[in-house]
Amino acid sequence: MITVRCLLAIAAAQNWSLSQLDVNNAFLHGDLHEEIYMSPPPGLRRQGENLVCRLNKSLYGLKQASRQWFAKFTEAVLAAGFIQSKADYSLFTCKKGTSFTALLIYVDDILITGNDQKAISSLKQFLQSRFKIKDLGDLKYFLGIEVSRSKQGICISQRKYTLDILKDSGILGAKPVAFPMEQGTKLSDAGDLLKDPSQFRRLVGRLIYLTITRPDITYAVHVLSRFMHAPRMPHMEAALRILKYLKNAPGQGLLFSAGNNLKLRAYCDSDWAGCPMTRRSTTGYCVFLGNSLISWRTKRQKTVSLSSAEAEYRAMTGACCELTWLRSLLSDLHLPHPEASILHCDNKAALHIAANPVFHDRTRHIEMDCHFIRDKIQDGTVSTKFIPSSHQLADMFTKPLGKDPFLSMLGKLGVLDIHSPT
Repeated sequence: MITVRCLLAIAAAQNWSLSQLDVNNAFLHGDLHEEIYMSPPPGLRRQGENLVCRLNKSLYGLKQASRQWFAKFTEAVLAAGFIQSKADYSLFTCKKGTSFTALLIYVDDILITGNDQKAISSLKQFLQSRFKIKDLGDLKYFLGIEVSRSKQGICISQRKYTLDILKDSGILGAKPVAFPMEQGTKLSDAGDLLKDPSQFRRLVGRLIYLTITRPDITYAVHVLSRFMHAPRMPHMEAALRILKYLKNAPGQGLLFSAGNNLKLRAYCDSDWAGCPMTRRSTTGYCVFLGNSLISWRTKRQKTVSLSSAEAEYRAMTGACCELTWLRSLLSDLHLPHPEASILHCDNKAALHIAANPVFHDRTRHIEMDCHFIRDKIQDGTVSTKFIPSSHQLADMFTKPLGKDPFLSMLGKLGVLDIHSPT
């Protein structure tokens, strides 16, 4: 989904067209290389016979079906002159002179963009000759994501999906709230166990998919997902509060601005010893392509950090890994970044540890893979920069914020609701 958001941000900035295709019976196109047998379907088996059928082509229900379909599609697209991205194997690009075309596939849904309409039309004709393709026209609805376009850019949201969650949960009549989690909330394994945990698990699972376009609920959903094995009443109450927040603006989503310099920058932060049960810290980062938010993450660190500087240093390393991958992805999209990508951090001690490759007693227990960021700084891939905590955009992904800082952060992240009255 990061690749999808990245491609949409580039298309908005470059004013490229966006087309959507659908492959009919995609898995039936796959070729099988193994010997696979199946029981005859009902109606073909005679009484007393004990026969099986050997499959020559892929069928729905086989564990090999998706792999064989993707191999068949890849072979066809490469034959058309496209190059498969090494950063994301589902992305294919073709550049001939000034003409550029990008193709992104997810199972049987295909997204095509580029600056040459004739090349896009010829690609559609080629795919139609190899597979049975349904042209869905301009991109409007992709993987449950609603896409709207205007002169200001491209906006993505999951309004229908959000309303379905609210309807199934039965709280359409509840009073909405302005932010998803109360400031200072620390959920633990205290409280009465839920009699039916399946309802909580299903709800959190649906909310996880909603974070594709809603970075504002990412931290709250991440905290709830820690208690899937044994959810309790306080956890369910926190989940219902998220639903009340969603009711406040079900059509809220992300804007990919048309005015964009397409330069990578990132913000990273950590909440030291934020987990009350394990005392592990929470890493949070967000990455912008120009002024468009394309990647974000909230994750509990694997080990306990002995200081806030160490927790911040681990967060910097995670953000640096994401920047490295995104630079590779943009290079495949023929948008190289010769200058360093800026990584903003609000901890000076962590910045000094990253910049100074001298051995420190306070860092000798940190795993060697965390020092990956030092190499990236030295080779000019990443450049670190101090930022005051009041301007740290990654705060939203590490801790619950109060109403005023939360609402202030939303605008800076590019979150808006195109369905709200003006």
